[in-house]
Amino acid sequence: MSDDEENQSKLLRKAKENPFVPVGITGCIAIVAYQLMKMRHRGDTKMSVHLIHMRVAAQGFVVGAMTMGVIYSMYRDYFAHPIADKKDK
Repeated sequence: MSDDEENQSKLLRKAKENPFVPVGITGCIAIVAYQLMKMRHRGDTKMSVHLIHMRVAAQGFVVGAMTMGVIYSMYRDYFAHPIADKKDK
């Protein structure tokens, strides 16, 4: 097995364990790309204000994805598994 295949399988395993990390990265890239395309039609808005809005939107999406990931992880650890453990007994 080559290092590329090993790294790719490690990335897929990590993505399955924490599904909101790829969602956060993808959303951040999408927001930045959209805002960069929108920059041409910003009107009389200063460049610095436009960049600040882009940064806030991207960071807000990432923080939201991280929060949802933590909530999902807590649900999986404290609510989903104890129920399955009780059924096994």
